Amino acid sequence: MIDVSKQLKVPPLDPYFFIQEEDKINMDRLEKLSEKHPINVLVTGNQGCGKSSLVRQFASYYKRPMVTFQVGLLLEAGQLFGQQRLKEGETFYQSFLFSNVIRVPGCVIHLEEINRSENPHALNELFSVLSEDRSIWIDEFGLIEVAPRVIFFATMNEGAEFSGTDELDAALKDRFYRVRLEYPPLSVEKEILVLKTGVSSSVADEILNIVNKLRHNKQAPVDVSIRHSLMIAELAAMGAPLREAIIYSLQISMNVLESLLLSIHVETGDMKEELSHYERYVPPDYVPPQGG
Repeated sequence: MIDVSKQLKVPPLDPYFFIQEEDKINMDRLEKLSEKHPINVLVTGNQGCGKSSLVRQFASYYKRPMVTFQVGLLLEAGQLFGQQRLKEGETFYQSFLFSNVIRVPGCVIHLEEINRSENPHALNELFSVLSEDRSIWIDEFGLIEVAPRVIFFATMNEGAEFSGTDELDAALKDRFYRVRLEYPPLSVEKEILVLKTGVSSSVADEILNIVNKLRHNKQAPVDVSIRHSLMIAELAAMGAPLREAIIYSLQISMNVLESLLLSIHVETGDMKEELSHYERYVPPDYVPPQGG
């Protein structure tokens, strides 16, 4: 097998990543527990609440190399480790990255959207590497053992609204410690917006006032993720009016959007009805071809 340890990198630290104190304490406990044996952690929570970010931050915080695998790309059993390929009329076995990185001591292995595989049987090999035995027999390689201090992180969205996802096999889920992330309090979310995007405190308050109303709308609550509130704030920081920042950032129905725009008008007065003006979308130094 190929030695990939020198190719893997520790992800950069996010200086503005926030986590609940109890989660931070337990992340440290899991880190210490991994010194005894490899462990598995399942991270769940609302979309855009920082599940994947938590995995990257963990790896960065403890200076561990990390690699991410998109489980949704798996089509069949065995595909994590490799596949039979055809070259010049001859078949050969092409090993994949997974079979190498599980042998890298201290590696953080992120199984992203673990409940989105095209075929549930595609995850069968995980049962062995996530079990207490921490090994699997692959005919092409022999016995593959998980290296010391390896941590498997799996992330997933749960719920019928997420198309392409399945209920995670109970026997597979049973192999994980579980961390459930929640949206932080508005005061913390405001600090995140200000620190990460550079918007003013007052603009952050306006954004979160509207976002909070959407999340707690009694008739039709809208699950506005932190990712989307950050998108709104980023556009606002670039000079976009709040109305436009919300229109471009949120993917909601027009009925909800119209109600939202009305609330923006009431709350901020940012509701200008202007005739749309169209311009050519070309670089300032664009020179049209001769005769064009």
